[in-house]
Amino acid sequence: MQAQLEAYNRGDLDNFMATFHPEAELFALGDPAPRAQGREAVRGIYRELFARSPELHSDLVHRAVFGDRVIDHERITGREGGDVLELIMVYEVEDGGIRRAWSIK
Repeated sequence: MQAQLEAYNRGDLDNFMATFHPEAELFALGDPAPRAQGREAVRGIYRELFARSPELHSDLVHRAVFGDRVIDHERITGREGGDVLELIMVYEVEDGGIRRAWSIK
């Protein structure tokens, strides 16, 4: 997870994506359907986010690890629009990559 956070803060899409499982899925908590399915769909979301927000930065407030699950409380700055975003990310790791991720805003 630390490599993913560091790549995110550098806007390094290739190294960021290297932390995801080929069959990765992104969800907003409570939504039954994923926002993105597959590494290329996830790449498209983050490619656009990084392009629109060159000053994007995440500060890790707290991290908890429970087996194959990682829960991060993050404070995001530099997003398009300028507002600070507090969010919780829950990551499920499989075969060394992020298989599923849920965001709570």
